[in-house]
Amino acid sequence: QVQLVESGGGLVQAGGSLRLSCAASGIFFGINGMGWYRQAPGKQREFVAVITSGGRTNYADSGKGRFTISRDNAKNTVYLQMNSLKPEDTAVYFCNADVRVTITDSWSRFWGQGTQVTVSS
Repeated sequence: QVQLVESGGGLVQAGGSLRLSCAASGIFFGINGMGWYRQAPGKQREFVAVITSGGRTNYADSGKGRFTISRDNAKNTVYLQMNSLKPEDTAVYFCNADVRVTITDSWSRFWGQGTQVTVSS
C-alpha cells in the first residue's frame, strides 16, 4: 500500500558528492519523520540522519558536517546530500518513513529497497 523508492546512488571518488532521494507513494493520511540508514556488508544497519515533519534534523556523528537531510512535503520526498565522501561511507542506503495509514492515531514504519553508494579511494 505504501512504497518508498530510493534513487541517486552510484560510484564516486573519495571527496565527491551524491544526492539521494526517496519518494513515498500510495494511500496514506500523513508522514511524520523520515530518515536514512545505511548498511555495509557484514555490519548492522546504522542510523545516518532523520528529519521531522517540521524540519528538525539529527545526524549520526559519522555524517555530521558532511551530510544534509532535507524534505519536500509536497512531494513526500526526503533527500540526503552527501559531500566529502569517504570510502567508509560505502554501503546500501535505506530511507524510512513513519506513515499514518489509517484514521487511527497510529504510525507504521516503512522502508525503501535501498540504493548502493560506493566510494572509491
